[in-house]
Amino acid sequence: MKKLLLVALFITTVLSCQNRVETQFSEAALNDQFVALSGESVEFKTILENHKGKTLFIDVWASWCKDCLEGLPSVKVLQAKYPEVDFVFLSLDKSQNAWKKGIDRLQIKGDHYFMQSGWKGAMGTFLDLDWIPRYMIIDQQGQIKVFKAIKTSDKTLLNNLK
Repeated sequence: MKKLLLVALFITTVLSCQNRVETQFSEAALNDQFVALSGESVEFKTILENHKGKTLFIDVWASWCKDCLEGLPSVKVLQAKYPEVDFVFLSLDKSQNAWKKGIDRLQIKGDHYFMQSGWKGAMGTFLDLDWIPRYMIIDQQGQIKVFKAIKTSDKTLLNNLK
């Protein structure tokens, strides 16, 4: 009986961690340093401030990621359908050169930043990144409305774009 209880507790703990939902970014994530296309270093909180008062769609991606590339046409459809939404792309490419070439080759419109801290940096840790693409929605008040979506067809994601 004790073993069964321990297994149930373990499963509950694992599932609750996987379904974690955040409504605010951590201080560490807000202070994480990104690289803009211009080469400037920018804190994530500045990226958010640049889109204050707007609904924000965040796409964490990489140009080498097969699932990211497969999802990109759907992201472009959302951009066309919701022109009032700002789109920010956070790249986990292995180099800034690969990141910039990917943006050009794939003709991705929006604001672009390179996640120089990578998967295990402050933002990656906050997001508990285990897969990309990773989509998020931030509302006009700066609240995280969708913390973790990996498909553009996610109903919660789509409902928060309306």
